[in-house]
Amino acid sequence: MQYHAHALAESGVEVHFVGLEGTPLPRGIAEHRGITVHRLKPSTSRFRQGAAVVYSGIATGDALRLGFRLWRQLRRLPAPDLVLVQNPPAFPTLEVARLALRRRRVRFVIDWHNLGYSLLQRRLGRWHPAVRIARWFERRHAQKVDASLSVSRGMGTFLQTKFSARRVQVLYDRPASTFVPMDRAARERFRQGLFGRMGVVGGPTGFIVCPSSWTEDEDFDVVIEAVVRLEERIRGWEAAEPRRRFPQLIILVTGDGQRRAEFERRFAGLPARRIHLRARWLEPDEYPLVVGSADIGLCLHRSTSGLDIPMKVADLFGASVPVCAIDYGACLAERVRHSDNGLLFSTARQLSDLLFDLFEGYPGDQAMLERLRLGARRSARPTWDEGWKKEARDLLLAGDAAD
Repeated sequence: MQYHAHALAESGVEVHFVGLEGTPLPRGIAEHRGITVHRLKPSTSRFRQGAAVVYSGIATGDALRLGFRLWRQLRRLPAPDLVLVQNPPAFPTLEVARLALRRRRVRFVIDWHNLGYSLLQRRLGRWHPAVRIARWFERRHAQKVDASLSVSRGMGTFLQTKFSARRVQVLYDRPASTFVPMDRAARERFRQGLFGRMGVVGGPTGFIVCPSSWTEDEDFDVVIEAVVRLEERIRGWEAAEPRRRFPQLIILVTGDGQRRAEFERRFAGLPARRIHLRARWLEPDEYPLVVGSADIGLCLHRSTSGLDIPMKVADLFGASVPVCAIDYGACLAERVRHSDNGLLFSTARQLSDLLFDLFEGYPGDQAMLERLRLGARRSARPTWDEGWKKEARDLLLAGDAAD
């Protein structure tokens, strides 16, 4: 949504950007003359309860509180011509936006990145009444809005065939201009400073970055088990020939979220010798540099719908960094091609084997990494701006959109 806001503002549109309080925005958004930022206080009572039996009731209370704050903020805005809403979160965003603005002759467009009911289904189960109601609401809104943007071809097909959505346009997530390859000298300088801050010094060190929002659709268990397996394999490999040494590996999980503290405790308990698992929040201006300095990216996203494509993959490709990603089917394959621009795995054993093969001869032998980097570089085009102008601009700016 930040990319949309910036692209619209650069097209001369006056943008009011409404979102939750929390992480700071990049300067390109926060300081843009054409963008006014409105922050809402989040409602997070549901995250303090783990049992599914009480989750739906607490989540309903959260939705009502947040819905009232959103409705109040939207009513204060100048009358818009266009409302662009990201989904998820579907609840209460879609309904509140329509209730607050429906009498103002507003064009509504949903940018579908996943299905909200599928996220709810993961916690409550497929047949829970709240899940079935949520699916009905999403389907209803898909039919009522003026147009939909879809993050994958598979998502677009689903919206048309299952939700009877009318105008649907595929708009892939693509890297912003800040995600670019780093030259070797700058990359090494940045890495050494970063590694020092993480307390990892001495010897060849491979670097794996794992962008994360710490949400429930990210499988941290698989990386924890993979680290244990990889350490065991490295010990056996080094013992077979005492003069051999496997390089150090840093796996840096970025971002922040409700689950971070839990997994940081588990990271700290790992018997690490060669593998260093770290979690860090990165400022928006530092994040592209960290991504660009990595040897490979790690995507732990397990899609709840099977129809979305994580944006972190696009960011990695923009910096010419290939990705190791959990394989969840055809929609991911629209962007990640095994052994071309990345590697796919399904289990912790497969992930540990891939990482061993990638870094066994590091840094002297990087033939596999170099081949994957070339594929990632090819996958970076078109850029976000190029794709947006071709696929989304006309749809969003139909008529005289002003907000």
